[in-house]
Amino acid sequence: MAEEAVLGYLEHNEEIRDSGEFAAERGIDHNEIVNVIKSLHGFRYVDAQDIKRETWVLTNEGKTYSTIGSPEVQLFLAIPPEGISKDELQKKLDPSLFKIGCAQAAKNKWVEMGKQLVSRKVQHVDDRVKELLLQIQQGQSVGSDDIKALKARKLIVPQTWNGYSAKKGPEYAPKRKKAVTDLTRETLQSGEWKNQEFKEYNFSAKGQPLEGGHLHPLLKVRYQMKRIFLCMGFEEMPTNNFVESSFWNFDALFQPQQHPARDSHDTFFLEAPSTTNNLPEDYVQRVKQVHEAGGYGSRGYAYDWKREEANKNLLRTHTTAVSSRMLYQLAQKPFSPKKYFSIDRVFRNEAVDRTHLAEFHQIEGLVCDRGLTLCDLIRVLHDFFSRLGMTKLKFKPAYNPYTEPSMEIFSYHEGFKKWVEVGNSGMFRPEMLQPMGLPEDVQVIAWGLSLERPTMILYQVDNIRDLFGHKVDLGLIKKNPICRLGIE
Repeated sequence: MAEEAVLGYLEHNEEIRDSGEFAAERGIDHNEIVNVIKSLHGFRYVDAQDIKRETWVLTNEGKTYSTIGSPEVQLFLAIPPEGISKDELQKKLDPSLFKIGCAQAAKNKWVEMGKQLVSRKVQHVDDRVKELLLQIQQGQSVGSDDIKALKARKLIVPQTWNGYSAKKGPEYAPKRKKAVTDLTRETLQSGEWKNQEFKEYNFSAKGQPLEGGHLHPLLKVRYQMKRIFLCMGFEEMPTNNFVESSFWNFDALFQPQQHPARDSHDTFFLEAPSTTNNLPEDYVQRVKQVHEAGGYGSRGYAYDWKREEANKNLLRTHTTAVSSRMLYQLAQKPFSPKKYFSIDRVFRNEAVDRTHLAEFHQIEGLVCDRGLTLCDLIRVLHDFFSRLGMTKLKFKPAYNPYTEPSMEIFSYHEGFKKWVEVGNSGMFRPEMLQPMGLPEDVQVIAWGLSLERPTMILYQVDNIRDLFGHKVDLGLIKKNPICRLGIE
């Protein structure tokens, strides 16, 4: 009905000047007319132009006063000719209406607010506010001063009215032809296609986006890291045990039992099962001996080592626990050099903030061979980090319970224009390696870094909670580009 009205009117007239007036004259809903004009404009049956007008509409309070009168007039009419006490007058009116009415009636000098009585100062008043509100409601023009006064009292608010004007377009026809989208066998055989109008193909339109899986940025960087290790000839260690015993996580690494890292404020201990009963007893005794009395050139820690502490189960705090297992297994066979790596999740009982989480990923690499020195460690680190695109490295002496010497690794960040810490490294101590059964001339060099930090730098994420955890934006994962790290 609306489309017929628009096209039929334009057949005999040059223009629809105002869609609002057009709709009102024909008793059609304006929104329906607007939708038809938009559709016809899209198919070029008409050329439409926007019309915007700012009008004033009554608020809920304004609508109430346009019906029952303004508060000041209601208050005036509630005052008898002889006057009335303030308390009695207040009982006749709503509290909010009484307060507004008193203020406005006093301002208009209609009433006198005495100490005992409230009395009229004039005999008759006109409800100018009600009249103005009715005029606005009926679409009549009102003076600017009156508009300001009503707006200040929050009885009216501005409202933008949107409409259209319309003229005949280049494809105008008194009746819209339905465009055919497909050429069928039947229309070809009957010849009907000659009289049909076909919808134009939009060859630049994109198809429906394909729904499929998307790799998380951490997985993309992890894959690239794994490729770098494999290109360097490393073997991946099995890291499927999130739960470890304190023995493999701490004791086997020559970390004393009174070390702060073993406190519940730093480590997640398990309640069930709380302990393990599957440890190699001969190796446990050698670890106990080196902790208490030393050996292999060390004085040990000189304390009473307790088996019950070593048996406690925990969520591993580092993947070096996996390295200790692998090196122990390597020591049970005739020695052969090995290069291992691992990338997996570890857990620390830390306060969560923009750079720390209670669970994160650790990247670890180690080389086990005879006659290794600190120079070999530095050489391997330069090779590894150059493949990440980090060619400027510095090293700083550090302390780790299970490596000596130990070094923190720094790389110059071109974006930040400063040196940033990118990892930690060192040579495993004899107190850790020789109780396992490895030969005395075998050394192990190792290094580690987090997976989250390089990922945050690569993908310009400044809050780790936006990268990993329950607050991750899944839409962002779909849009992230492929990870490309340095050269391989």
